Amino acid sequence: MDGTNLRTASGDIIVLQGVGLGGSLNMENFITGYPGAEFQMRKALLKVLGKEGYARFFDRFLDVFYTEEDARYLASLGLNSVRLPFNYHHFEDDARPFVIKEEGFRRLDQVIEASSRHGIYTILDLHAVPGYQNQGWHSDNPTHWAHFWTHPHFQDRVVHLWEAIADRYKENPWVAGYNPVNEPADVSGEVIGPFYRRLEAAIRAVDATHVLFLDGNRYSTDFDQLGDPLANTVYAAHDYALPGFVDGGPYPGVSRGQYVDRSVVEKTFLTRTGYMRRTGTPIWVGEFGPVYTGDPERDDQRYRLLEDQLAIYRQYGASWALWTYKDIGLQGLVHTSQDSAYIQRIAPVLEKKARLGVDAWGSVDTGVRQVLGPLEQLFAEDFPDFDPYPWGRQRWVHGIVRHVLLAEALVGDYARCFEGLNAGEAEKLADAFQLKHCVRRERLADLLRAGS
Repeated sequence: MDGTNLRTASGDIIVLQGVGLGGSLNMENFITGYPGAEFQMRKALLKVLGKEGYARFFDRFLDVFYTEEDARYLASLGLNSVRLPFNYHHFEDDARPFVIKEEGFRRLDQVIEASSRHGIYTILDLHAVPGYQNQGWHSDNPTHWAHFWTHPHFQDRVVHLWEAIADRYKENPWVAGYNPVNEPADVSGEVIGPFYRRLEAAIRAVDATHVLFLDGNRYSTDFDQLGDPLANTVYAAHDYALPGFVDGGPYPGVSRGQYVDRSVVEKTFLTRTGYMRRTGTPIWVGEFGPVYTGDPERDDQRYRLLEDQLAIYRQYGASWALWTYKDIGLQGLVHTSQDSAYIQRIAPVLEKKARLGVDAWGSVDTGVRQVLGPLEQLFAEDFPDFDPYPWGRQRWVHGIVRHVLLAEALVGDYARCFEGLNAGEAEKLADAFQLKHCVRRERLADLLRAGS
């Protein structure tokens, strides 16, 4: 790293352009189709499939989700990096804290090695930490509380894990760096800065070379609480635009009561990256990208939004990682076929999730307005000053009702979709995520090819 530039091990300036590999080593409900949090889904599937069926399904899933074939495809688009999210459960069991499991490294190695053979760098992203670093499902959180920031034990475990990871990859030139905590949400704003400084010192004692990619507070949008920049550190902004959300309006047009056109998208980007430009550090957009609806007119507007974002990043020399590479059809560059045995088997749950608005990222509340409307009115009348972190009263209520209460109740429905399968049949379902069986979103691929 040199001022605002990232450099390779040989000293060449590089702009990282790539994708996030969400949904594999850290699973997410909208990406692969289950409701709720990953650990809830895994517990339910273990009960239904038994140890052998469970192991064969998930081993096969992780074997095929990202292979050399995927790396070759990304390289063909001109991309040079992947951001690899992973869950701490791959490295540590809660019943045995501080005991690192070798299997986690094997899975990271699988991605790093496949990518490196096609000239692709890997950014290692701890997406879910013990105690949950944010209030969202994507930190494997079944609640709406982020306990990581109030329990030093959880923080100690993350520091220990990153010391082990840094020791493993300190000599690997194809690891672009470490993204230690995805989308932190420290309600007090007082813990994140000191924790980052502690973590940086611990990693640097093991690995003085690799770049750190630090997310800002409030889901990687607020950097003022981090203090002065650390050496050899990139600060990662997440840059989701309102018209790209599942409830987004037309582009240009009004989304969530705000008119958004290219100038607004650029202004938002400049606000979110103000810390980087003020401190003279590189800009890396760790996540961005719209979701797709299946409606040609609306999706055309979303591609236009993405095209504008890529042009803005190019204008300001920003590196980026699109979210996400592979899923069941909402957002991925490639996605499973609707005709696959896996999608056909879980179709009733997908319909029910959509009807009840369960997934925070992939659904709306139309089907449960009769429940939410009175609750929203009650809170507005009886608790008008209630403004919980990070997104306020209405999102808080929705988070608890739709994305916690209803999601937890639906986990059993998902597991029952697997009843009666033997181990071999369970394993075969995972092949739906193999690239040769997936559908490629060609227009998105063309935009990435042109933007890289």
